[in-house]
Amino acid sequence: MRPQDLLSPLSFKRGPPLKSRILLAPLTNWQCNPDGTVSEDEVNWLERCAAGGFSMVMTCAANIHPSGKAFPGQMGIYSDHHLEGLRRVADVIRKHGAVSSVQLHHAGLRANPEFVNDIVGPSDIPDSGVRGLSLKEVEAVRDDFIAAAQRAEAAGFDGVEVHSAFGWIPMQFLSPHFNHRTDKYGGSPENRSRFLFEVIRGIHKKCKPDFLLGLRVSLERYGVPLTEMYEVLAKAVREEEIDYLDLAVWDWKKVTQEAPAHWGVLEDNGSPRGRYCSGGGCDFVMFGRAAILEHDFPKRLEENSEHRSPSLPVSQAYLKAQGLSDDFVKYMKTWEGFVAEDRS
Repeated sequence: MRPQDLLSPLSFKRGPPLKSRILLAPLTNWQCNPDGTVSEDEVNWLERCAAGGFSMVMTCAANIHPSGKAFPGQMGIYSDHHLEGLRRVADVIRKHGAVSSVQLHHAGLRANPEFVNDIVGPSDIPDSGVRGLSLKEVEAVRDDFIAAAQRAEAAGFDGVEVHSAFGWIPMQFLSPHFNHRTDKYGGSPENRSRFLFEVIRGIHKKCKPDFLLGLRVSLERYGVPLTEMYEVLAKAVREEEIDYLDLAVWDWKKVTQEAPAHWGVLEDNGSPRGRYCSGGGCDFVMFGRAAILEHDFPKRLEENSEHRSPSLPVSQAYLKAQGLSDDFVKYMKTWEGFVAEDRS
């Protein structure tokens, strides 16, 4: 795909067509209410992005069970109590002609102890206080993902994305480093991938036939061998019929050292990330930092194909003018070099 093709339409097997290949990445922002309900700040932010031209607007990582909470101000989708706010989000995204999606998330052993007393994962990690899930509990977490997808559908969203990147619970099951189970969810690669595939199949079974389903994975694999990850993703696309793969990487300049014959190397060639991805065989690009810096980034790019985002760092006042709440700005301060120090 050439850079100019970013503005061309795109259709997945399921879900409405996208007006362009410029999608909003799911972004942690700390700005939902403590009980997981959607705040006015969240509605306003996502509406700005939809109005700004993103063809698909995805929520931040939405927690599918209280035991999986990772962040302050994290969105929840584990209770019907969350539906009213979720409906508002789906409505404002649709109003501006964008496709809507919820990212489904459970932190597992990476849950935040500030919010979770009983931290769980695939297996016991005594030194860290992580308790291994029983067989019934594994099946319950699987069903929580599926129920969350049904809740997203009921709220009016066009689809969901299963968050299996950055060491969250689906990747924890995939990883022999974290998964030491001896039942049907552990041991062989087939067993360790069972949790993920049962989630995918369950969502397909319980949601309407045209409900969009994506999968996010990361090149930071948390102990999952690259050859195994390749086979999992190939099966996800060919057999489980996910609609798209969201390949995320925190540091795009990292170079793949293992089995380069399977995946291409992410080279440090000095080119902008979006341009590099669009030239490397990708069908779309999800923009995160560009959206934070300019909620109308797609429209700016449409007007000027050579448009460049503002240089970092930027001021707090600038970010607030882009629609970021105080909590969102507070989170962005945790990103080194993103927010300029306030010298007032």
